Amino acid sequence: MLLKFKNRSITALSCLVFSLGSFAQVHPSLVLTKEGVSEIRSQLGKVPVFDASLADVKAEVDAEIVLGIEVPIPKDYSGGYTHERHKKNFLIMQKAGVLYQILGDEKYAIYVRDELMSYAKLYPTLPLHPQTRSYARGKLFWQALNDSNWLVYVSQAYDCVYDFISPSDRSILEKDLFRPFADFISIGSPQFFNRVHNHSTWGNVAVGMIGLVMHDNELLDRALNGLKNDGLPEGMKDSDGGLIKKPGQKTGFLANVDEPFSPDGYYTEGPYYQRYAMYPFMVFAESLQNTRPDLKIFEHKNGILIKAVYSLLNLTNSAGEFFPLNDGQKGMSYYSRELVSAVDIAYLYGGKDASLLSIAEKQGRVELDDSGMAVALGIKNNLQKPFEKKSIDLSDGPEGKEGGVAIIRNKTNGNELTLVMKYSSQGLSHGHYDKLSFSYYQNSTEVLQDYGLARFVNIEQKGGGNYLKENTTWAKQTIAHNTIIQNETSHFGGDFETGNQFSSKKYLFDVSNPKMQIISANENNAYPGTSIQRTMALIQDEGFEKPYLLDIIQINSKTANQYDLPFYYFGQIMATNFIYDTPKTLEPFGKANGYQHLWKEASAVLSTDNAKISWLNEGNFYTLTAVTQLNDEVYFVRTGANDPNFNLRRDPGIVFRKKNTQKATFVSVLETHGSYSTVTEFAKNAYSSIDSLKVVYEDASYIAVEIKNKLGVSSLFILATKNNNENQKHKLHINNITYNWVGPYNKTIIKK
Repeated sequence: MLLKFKNRSITALSCLVFSLGSFAQVHPSLVLTKEGVSEIRSQLGKVPVFDASLADVKAEVDAEIVLGIEVPIPKDYSGGYTHERHKKNFLIMQKAGVLYQILGDEKYAIYVRDELMSYAKLYPTLPLHPQTRSYARGKLFWQALNDSNWLVYVSQAYDCVYDFISPSDRSILEKDLFRPFADFISIGSPQFFNRVHNHSTWGNVAVGMIGLVMHDNELLDRALNGLKNDGLPEGMKDSDGGLIKKPGQKTGFLANVDEPFSPDGYYTEGPYYQRYAMYPFMVFAESLQNTRPDLKIFEHKNGILIKAVYSLLNLTNSAGEFFPLNDGQKGMSYYSRELVSAVDIAYLYGGKDASLLSIAEKQGRVELDDSGMAVALGIKNNLQKPFEKKSIDLSDGPEGKEGGVAIIRNKTNGNELTLVMKYSSQGLSHGHYDKLSFSYYQNSTEVLQDYGLARFVNIEQKGGGNYLKENTTWAKQTIAHNTIIQNETSHFGGDFETGNQFSSKKYLFDVSNPKMQIISANENNAYPGTSIQRTMALIQDEGFEKPYLLDIIQINSKTANQYDLPFYYFGQIMATNFIYDTPKTLEPFGKANGYQHLWKEASAVLSTDNAKISWLNEGNFYTLTAVTQLNDEVYFVRTGANDPNFNLRRDPGIVFRKKNTQKATFVSVLETHGSYSTVTEFAKNAYSSIDSLKVVYEDASYIAVEIKNKLGVSSLFILATKNNNENQKHKLHINNITYNWVGPYNKTIIKK
């Protein structure tokens, strides 16, 4: 069959102009190709990872075929029966289509055909989904997003059985199901389709992939470039409070490639949603590469889609779990089906980087397509090399000018400490009000956590598996994160439109010395008239069992304010060096902006130069030492207040508070040390190695912090806070000693 296109241009934020002539298109041609199928068949029984993946999929699909086809009337939210049944249907159809191509057994094609014909009978009868929560309701599912998921997967199934289905049945499917479906999620749902967001990426790809299978260039153009006239009113928002479309914003798949990704491959919504969106991004790119190689989609924006896979793999801890930035579900990892696909495709179309094979080997399965066979062959031939996750600074924004996320790693003697410092843009509607926040890991264990989202994904009992109100009242609020809060009010007043205008700015990132790695950034818009600079350094130093984390926050405001700095830890408090009061009756820590969700469990007014708090978690000791001043306050808090439905985890935290001050400096050191065995019942190195922590110098241009250990050895860290020129010479007198150095910071060992 011939596919005929008229000559036209496709324009996104960057211009792609191509001439569309006549192309002979055969099936399959999306993620599987005729040549690929031939190669796969020739290798069956010879490639262990592929063979094992094939056996697992065959067993799953065979079991579903025995159960028979069920296409119920939609009625449920996520996690409900009809939702999960339609979800399983699209996953199984895609797999059955692949099995038909690889094994040649017509039972799989018959299953796909018969199920599609059932949907073709059902779909014309469906109104909008009866659940009304979404800003863009679907028909099969409660939101058009899930309808798009269905069509992305089913397009692949249709491609695989296209030639098996009779022309008359294809006509019915395209007339009664596929074309109406594509029209509904695009021109019928412009508020969903015509925006820059992970939702619209799924919609664009769904329309584009079914357009490729049906040889419909109108749908392909719609997918790539968006709707020309969507009729959307300015200021319209989605269910999460996010703006649907900025005035003059370009839309479509190409715009969704251009705008959310930074030049480093960081996706502005955060790694959890980048993981979710990578499936449509990569399978559509692979489909375009196979059907429209002239587009050179994998070269678009300097190869951004391949870069994005590497960025995402770097945004994981040692267990492969994504850092839960923004609305991020803890525990999601590169073992997800989306990342299996992304890694396979990136390997095949990104130059066959052998380090990706080591990730695929850990995943233990591959896609049953051309890319999966390429990966499986690479593993069979022992080509894999380690994927080295190093310290990295990932910029945010389409031009890399909207802050970023710094990941600093120290690997010493089999132990890995990881700092994740977030100084990025808002992150669209999934963003949180948490400028200059951070989380901290020892290996795969969270030492200091980022809460992530308040949602039980696909668990119907909890709000239909959707976002809970506590996601707004707690998880998005600044107090839920390890960063500064002024006057118990969230950054930007918790207003999305305001927050979306600003990003923090990098001041310094230097990881050239593995024993002294540093990130520093400034935030000047979170509170009017207040500037904040946070500097964090992961330091491997004499007299310490493991590297320690130095944290310096300097605040300067036009008015006197109250400042709170929380640290959300896990584990059991071991000891403090101050006396605290515990109330007989628990009360909320505050009244609004997330404070209402914290129980105040204990408090103290400090009179020491250092506050020291130690805790034990998963067999390791941690000690936080903070520089304090007379009448500073510290609170022990725990989530769960004003939470009648138990939607929040009961996690502990520590909050340091300074009152009625224009300029404030928070300095602390977090030590990781020692161990405790429940088998031997023996504690090793259970105490802090710090004797004292002091700010020994501070003015408008410099700050110097002295860290003295119990061996009597002091380290002096000096930061030039206004001049980050790496060639600048500095000279500073501190305690009758003159220090000379070049560059924005200096660390000196002082033996006493």
